Amino acid sequence: MNVLVATDGSDYGRWGLNWAAKLPFVEPAKVTVLHVLDHAKLLLPFRTKVEIQRVEARSERALKKATEQLAALKLDGTVRKEKGAIAPTILKRAPKRDGFLVVGSKGLDALDRFTLGSVSTKLIQHATCPVLVVKGDAPLLRRVALAIDGSPASAKALEFVLTTFQPVRAARKGRQVPIHVSVIHVMASSPLAPLEVGTTVPWIKQRRLKEKDSGRRLVEQSAQKLIEAGFTADALCQHGNPAEKILQVASKQHVDLIVMGAKGLAAIDRFLLGSVSTRVVQHANSSVLVVR
Repeated sequence: MNVLVATDGSDYGRWGLNWAAKLPFVEPAKVTVLHVLDHAKLLLPFRTKVEIQRVEARSERALKKATEQLAALKLDGTVRKEKGAIAPTILKRAPKRDGFLVVGSKGLDALDRFTLGSVSTKLIQHATCPVLVVKGDAPLLRRVALAIDGSPASAKALEFVLTTFQPVRAARKGRQVPIHVSVIHVMASSPLAPLEVGTTVPWIKQRRLKEKDSGRRLVEQSAQKLIEAGFTADALCQHGNPAEKILQVASKQHVDLIVMGAKGLAAIDRFLLGSVSTRVVQHANSSVLVVR
């Protein structure tokens, strides 16, 4: 598993490396820590020589800390520094296959620093690999929310969990405890309202019932696959605004990680993961893994 961790020297960069160390990968992670210095900003006319030296010194400290952290976590990997535009440089170095990208949801906000939060949206929209957006330090993974809608992207999200993560985690006294996955399917509210209060056009009612049955089967089948792989799982069908419902479930169940596809079904009355993933990343309290 090839993992690229973007860092700017902030806590979010440090937490990202901790996530790479603690995620229960089936295969050991080979980690590259990437620090990008936006060289164009150093060349702005109002920059003084002292300011440029200060920025470069901060960059060197970030590299040193990342190197020390990599060694302390006993991870197989390297630390590298590059100059260039932040998002394009990260995308250029991100794994194309068999790996994923880790980036903080926030970064250092001074004008001369690398603000991870300003590029995370670009990365989840344009990266060809899964992107983990880190919201806090890495816990031992216990509970995961998996949002699906029947699209190829959500199928890849399920497959990613099944093939990339071990289904159990270490607990006290050497015990192995299964990771719990809540599989969530949200049916967006229909744009076609009843003609009158208390009435529904028959074909609309039939379609809604069909969609409800289809959604229930989808989550139940997905949950069963997870159980057969060694996870514990429950199936949840929700109705309403997809992003809001995912966030509500994640908050109520205190999940450590939300996993979802980057793109969803295009039908107007179905769950558009692509339009939802950005909102979930922006507003979730837990970290979010967006799978392509």
